[in-house]
Order: sequence, then C-alpha cells, then structure tokens
Amino acid sequence: MAQEIERKFLVKGNFKDAAFKATRITQGYLCSIPERTVRVRVKGEKGFITIKGIGSDSGASRFEWEKEIPVAEVQDLLNICEPGVIDKTRYLVKVGEHTFEVDEFYGDNDGLVVAEVELGSENEAFDKPEWLGEEVTGDVKYYNSMLMKNPYKNWK
Repeated sequence: MAQEIERKFLVKGNFKDAAFKATRITQGYLCSIPERTVRVRVKGEKGFITIKGIGSDSGASRFEWEKEIPVAEVQDLLNICEPGVIDKTRYLVKVGEHTFEVDEFYGDNDGLVVAEVELGSENEAFDKPEWLGEEVTGDVKYYNSMLMKNPYKNWK
C-alpha cells in the first residue's frame, strides 16, 4: 500500500493561466468514515476506486490504494454511494519541482478552490506560488468526503 503525503491550501488568486491540464472529476463515497474512505470516481475518460486510511496527526500523510476500473462500473457504484456527489475540475500547475493539483468545485461546493501538493516527506520544501492562500492541511472540513456531507454553501 502506498503512502500519500500532501499539503492542502486555499487558493486566493489566478492559477488558471499557468495550468497545463484540466480534467473534470465526478466522485462519490461508498464509505466516508475517517478510518477508511472508499471512493469511486470518473476522472476524464477513466474510472477509479480508491481506498484511503486514516491520516497522520498532522493530516499530511495517509495510506492510499487505487485501481482503475471501467467507467460503467463507477456509474453503477455511484448509484449506491452515500448521499452527495463531488463535482470539480482539477487543474495541474507546475511550480518549481512540484505539480500542484488545484480543484475548482461546482454544485453545492461552488466557490471553493483548493490546491494540493504531493511531497516525498512531510517536511519537504517546495516553492509557494503567489496564488497559494491559507494552509488547511489536516482540516477535515476540506476533505472531499466531508464536503459531500457539509458542503461549502452551508459554511456561510
């Protein structure tokens, strides 16, 4: 099982001009408890099932397992997912030696834009672009599995 190490930030400025790729993602959760989340998603033209374990104390790392599955199977599984679907576009933005994944949310999470950067270790240094805002690593309300339960529109 792979270890995922990432830090998460709010986005406060224009990042789209620097993006080299944009992909629409629709996903749902078969299980969203913090100890293990089971997600299915359509990402562009591909389908995936992902299982994630509970995060570290900092929230920056956790175990992750992912497998590609047919899009038709994802569509079937979405019908039995917990209520709420995440709909977003993921932009890839190269900054220094790292690629940020910037998610622009739609629907009940419209207006929320979050950037993540994957790292080799929790303390790895990385360049911070000017559009990067407040760090929200470990803040569970920004987890996709929580955004379907308590969407951004309810925060105001």
